[in-house]
Amino acid sequence: MYDEMFKTDGSVRPAYASLNAHISTLSPEELGDRQKTLERSFLLQGITFTVYGAASATERIIPTDLFPRIIDAKTWDQIERGLIQRLQAMNMFLADIYGPQHIIKDGVIPRDLILEAPSYRREMMDLYVPHSAYANVCGTDLVRNEFGDVMVLEDNLRVPSGVSYMLANRDASKRTFPDAFGAARVRPIENYPDLLLATLKSMASEWRASPQVVVMTPGVYNSAYFEHAYLARLMGVPLVEGRDIVVHDNMVYMRTTLGLRRVDVIYRRVDDDFIDPLTFRRDSSLGVAGLFNAYRAGSVVIANAPGTGVADDKAVYAYVPDIIRYYLDQDAILPNVKTHLCREPAALQHTLANLDKLVVKAVGASGGYGMLIGPHATVAERAEFAERIKADPANYIAQPTLKLSTAPCLIDGKVEPRHVDLRPFILSGAKTVVTPGALTRVALTRGSLVVNSSQGGGSKDTWVLSDTPTEDGAPAGEQPA
Repeated sequence: MYDEMFKTDGSVRPAYASLNAHISTLSPEELGDRQKTLERSFLLQGITFTVYGAASATERIIPTDLFPRIIDAKTWDQIERGLIQRLQAMNMFLADIYGPQHIIKDGVIPRDLILEAPSYRREMMDLYVPHSAYANVCGTDLVRNEFGDVMVLEDNLRVPSGVSYMLANRDASKRTFPDAFGAARVRPIENYPDLLLATLKSMASEWRASPQVVVMTPGVYNSAYFEHAYLARLMGVPLVEGRDIVVHDNMVYMRTTLGLRRVDVIYRRVDDDFIDPLTFRRDSSLGVAGLFNAYRAGSVVIANAPGTGVADDKAVYAYVPDIIRYYLDQDAILPNVKTHLCREPAALQHTLANLDKLVVKAVGASGGYGMLIGPHATVAERAEFAERIKADPANYIAQPTLKLSTAPCLIDGKVEPRHVDLRPFILSGAKTVVTPGALTRVALTRGSLVVNSSQGGGSKDTWVLSDTPTEDGAPAGEQPA
């Protein structure tokens, strides 16, 4: 199993040298005090999330670990290039399937896999999207396998969340380990809100010199409401709900104390189904009647575009290397995890015969729901899940159980390894940029592979170094003092 901080011989990886030197000077009591201070800071700032369906469905602070996860510059360069390549191909894919559909006609992807997907929106056909940037904000989940290779676990192109925790974790870790942070030469992420605002404005810059951007939230009862309010505040733009928006003559306005004000770009954190009751779900009270017509008319931009979810469908995921090759004539820089599509008879048979070894996921589910981790499930749970798969094979994919990399965490006063993944954030508008940082999610339960906060996971800060340290711990090109 690959550990982010320690080599197999127990020595510390060069990227962690500065942090390790600092941690070694602190007693367990001092580490515990810093962890409590960090948690108190999150609570006072209101950095919370909601677990739906819990016995006490209340807001909680997201569990946050004291120790940052560190990525050297060489590894990050590969990640950055791979993410830009991936999102570029995915945006080209979306423009194609909502246009001429060449990739379907050429037989690269089965027609029914796309056109019958619940997230495919026929209403988006032949609709102009500025810069062909359908997914303006993307959060791609990465993992390391047991050999240390970086792989893509899944893409999130609908309404990806977690960036507020990335920013809050950075603020906390700078306060917790200021000396180690300064010595490590960590790349900054504090300008993410400015980059996000510039990306959103670029989507309307063709017709508005100074576009008005708003963040549209489902409301205070949404699990990610803190993030919606947080980003709106940092960008300096209004936070609105559907009831604050009105459409007149295909123009979109928000209600203010001074009257109606034109809106040009809506960074929506509302799912497709609820955007507009006249076009999608008629029982939606979260959206705005007539909004999609205004969008089709080109008087407002919705980011991310409706219908982007078809590109992060877990069945489509299996075809992403083919999508990259089809549109860019390149091999994928970041590989996929081997995936079995249960819609195919041979893959279905293999999955059912190996449920004790595989992770099975529902195609449209997220947040750690609708999945089976075979090695950790009981015989009864596997049998019950097998019946679900047989009843609807097209709704499931299967993947090998990965031995996710581990990183040290402070657990009940002791330093212990826990499994982690990585969610970097990519912005796409007039140009595509990757924030040099990420949300590291942690499976805090011993032995667990589920990192989702809704399933008991937590997070930690991610330090991307501006230099790749050598074996002696000094940045490349420098000599140790």
